[in-house]
Amino acid sequence: MQQNEQGRVVKIAGPLVLAEGLRRANLFDVVRVSEQGLIGEIIEMHGDRAYIQVYEETSGLEVGAQVASEGHPLSMELGPGLVGGIFDGIGRPLTTLYRAAGSRLLRGQRAPQLDRAKAWEFCPCVETGQRIQPGDVLGTVQETPLVLHRILAPPGVCGVVQEIRAGQYTVDEPVCTIQGEGGVQTLAMCQAWPVRKARPVGKKLAPDRPLITGQRVIDCLFPLAKGGVAAIPGPFGSGKTVTQHQLAKWAEADIVVYIGCGERGNEMTDVLNEFPALADPKTGRPLMERTVLIANTSDMPVAAREASIYTGVTIAEYFRDMGYAVALMADSTSRWAEALREMSGRLEEMPGEEGYPAYLGSRLAQFYERAGRALSLGAAPREGTLSIIGAVSPPGGDIAEPVSQATLRIVKVFWGLDAALAYKRHFPAIHYLTSYSLYADELAPWFEKEVHPGWGKARRRMLSLLSEEAELEEVVKLVGMDAMAPQDRIKMEAARSIREDFLHQAAFDEVDTYTSPDKQWRMMQMILAYYDGALAAAEQGADIERLAALPVREDIARYKRVPEEKSRAEAERILSALQRQLADAVPKEER
Repeated sequence: MQQNEQGRVVKIAGPLVLAEGLRRANLFDVVRVSEQGLIGEIIEMHGDRAYIQVYEETSGLEVGAQVASEGHPLSMELGPGLVGGIFDGIGRPLTTLYRAAGSRLLRGQRAPQLDRAKAWEFCPCVETGQRIQPGDVLGTVQETPLVLHRILAPPGVCGVVQEIRAGQYTVDEPVCTIQGEGGVQTLAMCQAWPVRKARPVGKKLAPDRPLITGQRVIDCLFPLAKGGVAAIPGPFGSGKTVTQHQLAKWAEADIVVYIGCGERGNEMTDVLNEFPALADPKTGRPLMERTVLIANTSDMPVAAREASIYTGVTIAEYFRDMGYAVALMADSTSRWAEALREMSGRLEEMPGEEGYPAYLGSRLAQFYERAGRALSLGAAPREGTLSIIGAVSPPGGDIAEPVSQATLRIVKVFWGLDAALAYKRHFPAIHYLTSYSLYADELAPWFEKEVHPGWGKARRRMLSLLSEEAELEEVVKLVGMDAMAPQDRIKMEAARSIREDFLHQAAFDEVDTYTSPDKQWRMMQMILAYYDGALAAAEQGADIERLAALPVREDIARYKRVPEEKSRAEAERILSALQRQLADAVPKEER
């Protein structure tokens, strides 16, 4: 459309504005409302009447105010300068805005999404005369010590390189000239992409490799695949944010994108203060050198909350296309759904369950389906992964509500946080009976090949013990522990060891905060060895109280705090001691 075409406001309903006179505007075009230049987006069109969700406060806006379309959809600038950045829900750089206007955002305030003044050292990867196609790497920029930023040929751009120059350039200076069928194109290091449109890939791949997190309850019992999707529902105080911090810190991801979507201001402040202070455990460098933060707090305009997850996932897809493993944390999608509900209500759409729009499930699916493991476009495809972990905040912790249920129909991993476990100081408070992972069978061959052939069987046995313990607890309440059969008593002791010694993990303990898959296997092996050995000893007449109180069980409990470099030798010592003590527990006449 013509950029100078203007309409006028005819109705205002909170963040929803109705304007007429925009016949040639397109759906999802960005518009400027009033002389203040309030940023909005067209979400519905009827003839020349456009329904606009305004991403800023609309108080004081009057009927008759001018509305001008910018002729392009809401987009995110992609290029060097993203990593370490803090953006709001529509991609504005908060650090830049803070320097310009202080701690309070001004209405209509704008700033370039990427720094236009900073020069980057560009190193070409193609030569003059070389033919390129969409997705090819034109050159590289060392964005941070941890991230090598690959400058990609944008989708739709192909041809022969006429000129490409090494040197220092800003993001909007031309670095490459391409002769294509449509003529000559000049390319800069920065490209814009509509946030609501998924970036294309060459080929989707099966998610058959685990995203190792170092969190035992996740890696062992409920693993997530690289390129998979997971949900973390849980009530207030159950540890959603700490769990996501642990995943951001320890997951085998090259890039972390954290979206604070509608969270309380103080919680987001904690994130913004903590993340820059966190050290990447693998390199010792600041974690922010491979992190992008999207901050959209609950006191910000509700419409911008709806856009925030699309802004975040677009950035994540961009780094996936470079060949990186990307982990996206969305905290929380419940707040995003609330924004969707408010806008739907103001549009006077037919409400669905609890007032949410009928298309809630499809919108959630569109977001989560942008995850995956894929080969990029280009002559030399790169394998990249995008894993999405969405926190859900159901009111009162009731996952029967619509957002949780719609999410569960989409995701394949459910890490159900439990308030009762949190109150018992059992962290991570992921409930081992209600949680599940539909990737477990697909990932078992990887664990059995890379860690130990017995991994899958050990996992199934541990889940079975935990399930049987829950059933036996009802019996204990009726008859007491002393009346239990020896086999059942041993089963409960083994399950208790799984819960307290294996699943309980201290996020703030220097050693226990991360456990490698090899060490996880040795922990499983020791607990199951105790269970099998104690059963055999009980059948030979060993006293159940003595079996429950074997000194080696304290060593098994303390093993999680043994440093990785000493874990193998310590595990061998514990297993040897276990065999000796079990043998000593059997009466001599039974041997």
